[in-house]
Amino acid sequence: MEIDAEVLIAEARRAQERAYAPYSGYRVGAALLGRSGRIYTGCNVENASYPLSLCAERAAVAKAISEGEREFLAIAVVTENGGTPCGACRQVLREFGEEMVVFIADTHGNSRRFTVRELLPESFGPEFLR
Repeated sequence: MEIDAEVLIAEARRAQERAYAPYSGYRVGAALLGRSGRIYTGCNVENASYPLSLCAERAAVAKAISEGEREFLAIAVVTENGGTPCGACRQVLREFGEEMVVFIADTHGNSRRFTVRELLPESFGPEFLR
């Protein structure tokens, strides 16, 4: 299956608009492409008790898993300044494969392409528990 970065980034931008970020003002949107071809979106959801906040990437993964998707090809993440996923999100993405493509985009039209392996080298994954 071909990965259309522009479509994924556009979906992530739409998700970013729905972010709930009243404390930081740092709105994040994500769009996760399942092997099925379906796209699952997520946005960050902050909480007054900061540790309970949810990142956009993990929201998209949870949505996909809850709907039965288990294999992913790519994710696009959009922030105002092109910030990369936090460590927790990198580890969650790693659960589903080191070769997953990660597009990082900002609101000015710039984007970069990585793999999970590039963002989280020497990572721990499911194969170590077998």
